[in-house]
Formats: sequence, structure tokens, C-alpha cells
Amino acid sequence: MWTGLLLLLLPLWAQQCGLALATLRTIGGLHRAAAVGGVEVAVAGAGPGAGTATATGPGSMELLLRRSKRGWAWNQFYLMEEYMGDGPQYVGKLHSDQDPGDGTIRYQLTGDGAGDTFTIDPRSGDIHATKRLDREERSFYTLRARAVSNRTGRPLEDWTNFTIKIHDINDNAPTFTKSVYMASVPEMSDVGTSVMTVTATDADDISYGNSARVVYSILEGQPYFSVEPNTGIIRTALQDMNRENREHYQVVIQAKDMAGQMGGLSGTATVSITLSDVNNNPPRFPQGVYQFSIPESAQPGSVIGVLQVRDNDVGRNAEMDYKITSEEGRDVFRIATDKDTQDGVLSLNRQVDYESKRMYTLRVQVENRYLDPRFRSLGPFHDTALVKVAVTDENEPPVFQRSSYQMEVQESAPVGTIIGSVSAMDPDHIRSPVKYSVDRHTDMDHVFNVYPGNGSVYLQKPLDREEASWHNISIRAEEFNNPNQISRVPVNIKVLDVNDNPPTFATLYETFVCENAKAGQRIQMISATDPDEPIGGQRFSFRLAPEATVKANFTVRDNNDNTAMVLTLRSGYSRIQHSRYLVPVVISDGGSPVQSSTNTLTVRVCSCDRDGNMKLCNAEALVLAAGLSTGALVAILLCICILLSEYSTTYTIKDHITRRAFISNKPSISGYGTLLRVTVGLYNKHHTAM
Repeated sequence: MWTGLLLLLLPLWAQQCGLALATLRTIGGLHRAAAVGGVEVAVAGAGPGAGTATATGPGSMELLLRRSKRGWAWNQFYLMEEYMGDGPQYVGKLHSDQDPGDGTIRYQLTGDGAGDTFTIDPRSGDIHATKRLDREERSFYTLRARAVSNRTGRPLEDWTNFTIKIHDINDNAPTFTKSVYMASVPEMSDVGTSVMTVTATDADDISYGNSARVVYSILEGQPYFSVEPNTGIIRTALQDMNRENREHYQVVIQAKDMAGQMGGLSGTATVSITLSDVNNNPPRFPQGVYQFSIPESAQPGSVIGVLQVRDNDVGRNAEMDYKITSEEGRDVFRIATDKDTQDGVLSLNRQVDYESKRMYTLRVQVENRYLDPRFRSLGPFHDTALVKVAVTDENEPPVFQRSSYQMEVQESAPVGTIIGSVSAMDPDHIRSPVKYSVDRHTDMDHVFNVYPGNGSVYLQKPLDREEASWHNISIRAEEFNNPNQISRVPVNIKVLDVNDNPPTFATLYETFVCENAKAGQRIQMISATDPDEPIGGQRFSFRLAPEATVKANFTVRDNNDNTAMVLTLRSGYSRIQHSRYLVPVVISDGGSPVQSSTNTLTVRVCSCDRDGNMKLCNAEALVLAAGLSTGALVAILLCICILLSEYSTTYTIKDHITRRAFISNKPSISGYGTLLRVTVGLYNKHHTAM
């Protein structure tokens, strides 16, 4: 095994230790640190055969070290950052006790920055830094070193790690997290109220000296604010700062390292502080009396005037409520807050009348909506003012005594009948005369009219309740002296019913009777309708017309419930002999005078099945009802052909006869019908025999 020699040459370290240079010579192996000049030098590990080590040089002292396993050992080197020298910066020296100094041993270096940032002299073991190092970029480097025999190329020792630590110098000024801070604090805050905390950081090594120890101070902003040196907390320093006097402040904070000592580096930041509002100012009317006027024609909701109020607070703290505190005018006027300006808006609640009252005196109060209990002593937070409202006279249109009129008239009333009257008056103190007229837009047919002088409404045309039971017209009233002053009133006229319409069948009935019907059988249920509307309701009666009672085939039975039944008076009906019957029914109402009418019910005779269901009603369709076969139809066609042939022969013989004579001798259609009936009868007899 071999022993190693470690030489540490650090100017700053050596100065602190009181040594110019220190040479650590190992004899055998080392395993612990030795103190030199009060500085502990860490040395670890040595090879076999190691003995003691001595430190030589100016002011040096001899160190007695124990033996360990390795032939050389070290802990770490120290190097000052930001080296300003011309050449490479010397770090330290590696040396083995097996090195005779004749160049037979070669030193090798690997790891962080080896060959680039750090170089080693392979013969002497001297280590140098070739670059200017910055601890804030990298605070230490880990490298590996070994000694190799030049003769055999074999290592005399395995790779062993060591560290080069970069010593910090104060080369970084404190930096705030922001260049400009924004903060706010309520006005009137107590002294010492926290505003915000600013923070500055220093990139230097916090564990080495005071390079990164930051102290805060205030450069601008006294005497209003202060800052805690160690925490950066900004606090209020002046009592009762009023936003209404000054709202914005700019404070400059300094952060200085080296614990604030001379020579330390510093940085600054600006803090913009705004005093936020609190409700410490009551609202005030700028004047004690307000005067407004309003015309008597103004409608409810009309704005009369605006009451402006001063409040030095802002936002929520300046929101206000208004109310009328006086009894006079409380129900005539109302006041509300303009949500944008916080002014009081006075408006009309109900219409005023110059002739009734010409002046109103109101007492109006304003108060803050949201109060701060801390400042009640600065109150009261309300104010009052008098508001005088004058009502001005205007030429108003006539006013009707009623808002609407309802009248009634019999539909039988003759033309000229007075139905009712309307009345209007000029409300102004001059009391101008009024004349009346019908608004013809509401009475296009000129059914009604009104006397211009007294407002009596009369009938101008006959009425018919069944055409219109209500008439809704409008009567105008205008001043004689000023025709532009016009007012209108609705007049609703109800037409009362008179029994002037006879009842009729309620619907069109399609009635039939079966050929096999029995006497007393009901063939139809009938009812009636009447456009009149008697007070007690309709009451109809039914009977057979007197002229139909002789040899009657049917009768009418009144059910006494506004309905009646039509019944047969005999059994058996023949549609061939009589295909339909006309039954006259007299219907009378219960009005006064009694109105009646005769309504004819048409009854057809039909063939029915055993259950009384209609099968066939037309007599002309008997051919189809007979159920003719194909052979019978062929026989009928042959007979028709024979007749046509005979007719052609007759026409040839009598060709000399005039056309009129010929036409007069032409067989009639009824003749063909007779032939058809005879033929059908023959077929029926034949079919029956079969």
C-alpha cells in the first residue's frame, strides 16, 4: 500500500487559521479531522502502513494522526466565488506518499466540471479552477481522483470522491417579489393596523455570514405608515386618517442585506395604499327648503322634482333612503331613491286638484341605509328639509258624474224613446257650459242620439234584441267656450226582450215510418227553439194542426217538457200507394202575447226488417228490390227491342204524315214505364210460381 499527501492552499482559509500555508503529510492512513489554528480540517481514510502526519510551513504546527486503511484521504476543498484574478484560481494539491517525485505517478480527475471547470496537473496533483464561479448558480462540485503508475498503468488506489464547496460573497442585492404593490386599509383605522406584508429575497447563502440577512425600512410614507424591520409588515402609523381628506398614498420600502449594516446591498419596492371608505359622514341637505310646482292635470307617477343630498362617503356607505314624515301630503306624494345618484325623486302618488288644494308643505327626511356602529357618535346620520309643492291651475275637460253609465230599453220601444241621461260639468272655476254628442265611431248605424243641452239619450232607430242584445256607445262632453276640452264616458245599453218571435222546430228532422208499422207506434221525438228569452224560461206546447185531424194517419202527443212525440194512428203503410206524408205541427210558446207557428214534418214510408230498421224508402227502386235475375233482365231487354222494331216499322208506313203528327203519336215514357211494370209483374208471378 501507499500513503498520500494532501495539500490545501486557500488564501482566505489560511488567513482565518493564522497560517500562510498548510501541508498535510500522511504517513500510513488517516481517519479523522485535525484542528489547525482553530479551524477543523476534515481528513478521512489512509492506506496501510500509514503513520503520523505533520503540518509544515510558516506558523505551522505538527499534527499527530492515527493510522487508517487508505493511502490518502480528504473531505472537501473550499473555493471563493467570483474570483477576479488574472490566471486560474488555485484550489489545492493532491499528493501520494508513493510518489517519489520523479514523474512515475500520474494523477487523474473526473466528475463535475473536470477538464472544463477544474484541471489537475497529472505530475504534481495541483488542482486549478479555470472559470469564474458563481455560488448562486452552483454551490458545490463533486469530483473523483486517483493516482496511476506510469510504468504499469495500474491504479495505486481506487477512485475516491471529494467535494469542492464554493464560498459565498455578498454579490446579490435583495429583490422584492413585486416591483409595485397595491393595498388598501379602512380609513379611521387604529395605529398599528396591518396593511400588508412585503417580501424580499436574497440569492446569497443564508447559512454563511449576513449576506442574505434582509432588514426592511421605509424610505417614503412617513408619518402615515411604518414597516417592521424583520417581517416586512406595513402598518398604519397615524391615528384617524380620513379618506375624505386624502385617499391615496405611495410608500417606498427598502430591503437591505448584511442585516442593514454599512456596505450592504439593497432593493426597493413601491406600495400604493388606498384608504377604503367607511360610513363616517352623515347625509346633508344643501338647503333647508325646496320649492316645486305641478299642474293639476299631471297624472300619478309624474316626477315633480329631485332633492340632491351631499354625503362625502362613497359606494354602499353613501346609499340613502327618503321618506315623508309630515301628515300633509303623505298620501298625495311619494319619494324614492335614484339608485344611480342617490338623489331623492319626488313624484305624484294621486292626482291633485287646483280647485280643492293649491299648496302642499311636506317634511322630508333622508338617512343612511347602512350605519357603522363605531361612528354613531359622529351622527345623527339623517337630515330633514321642507318641500313646498304648488298646484297650478289648468283648463280641464268636463268631468262626468259617473265613470260609466248603464241603461235598459225594450226592444219594442218606438223611435224617440228616451233611454236615460248623462251629466258632466266643467271642473274649472269659470264653469263653462257643456254640450253632449254621440261618438259615432261607437255607433256607426246611428241607432242612438243625445240631446246636446241636457244629455238625454234617446232611440233613433228600431231595435231587435235577437240581432244585438247590447249596445256599447260613448258619449262626448265638450266645453262651449273651448271645443278642444273634450271628455268621454262609456254608456252600455241593454235591449230587453219582447216576445216577438214564434217557436220553430229545433232541427231539420228526417222521419220515416215502416210499411209494417203498428198503430200507436212512435216514429219521431220533436223539440222547438225560440230566439226570445223570457224571464221564466221557454215553455212550448205541441199539437196537430186542425186541418190535419180529418182522416189523420199520424198524431202529436205533447210531453209537457218542451218535447212531443209523433205517433202512428193505423197499422200498415204502402210506399207504392203513398211514399210520403206531410204532418203539420202547431208549436206555441208561453210568452205574452203568445207566439205560434205551424211546422211541417215530412214522413217517408220505408221498407224495414223485422226489428224496424229501415231498408229502402224510394218507390222508383222497386225493380232492384224485386231481386231480378240475369235471365229476367235479358227478357226485359228483348221486349224493349221488339217494341223498338215495331216502332220503326210504324214510322216507315206513316212517313207521309207530318212531323207534328208523328211526334204526337210517339210513345210516351209513361208507356215504357207501364210496359216495364207489366213485365216486372209477369216476372214476379213467374218467380212466385217457382
